[in-house]
Amino acid sequence: MLSIITLRTHVAGTAGVDSASLVTTGQSLVAVYNWTFLLSQSLMPVACDLLLGYVLYRSGLVPRILPIVAFVGAPLLLASDIAVFFGAYAQVSPLAALAALPIAAFEFSLGIWLVVKGFKATPLTSTSAPSAWPHDAIPVA
Repeated sequence: MLSIITLRTHVAGTAGVDSASLVTTGQSLVAVYNWTFLLSQSLMPVACDLLLGYVLYRSGLVPRILPIVAFVGAPLLLASDIAVFFGAYAQVSPLAALAALPIAAFEFSLGIWLVVKGFKATPLTSTSAPSAWPHDAIPVA
């Protein structure tokens, strides 16, 4: 968006500049911004939260309900992204926000849970597990 403002303020007043090309350039920049936002801020959390949810579910480090929220929310967000791709509704519509709500709830509640409670005690997090440091494996004479 800053590039559009720069384009308007620095180039628009220059002599010999075609205003139609500025409009086309500005529309192109807005389109790139919209697609980048859709891919990075909406589609990537689907993959990231599915992977994170799977790891947390398998390890049992957090309550099971947190990864399940990710497993429910990721397909909803993916379906919403596909609908936006094909023009079923706008990217900032209430339906898109509703589809993103479970993923937002998962990410927020996971952050709060880890700050307040931390990971559950499991064999992965216990202090009695054998050390993986290389110097511990070398016998001392």
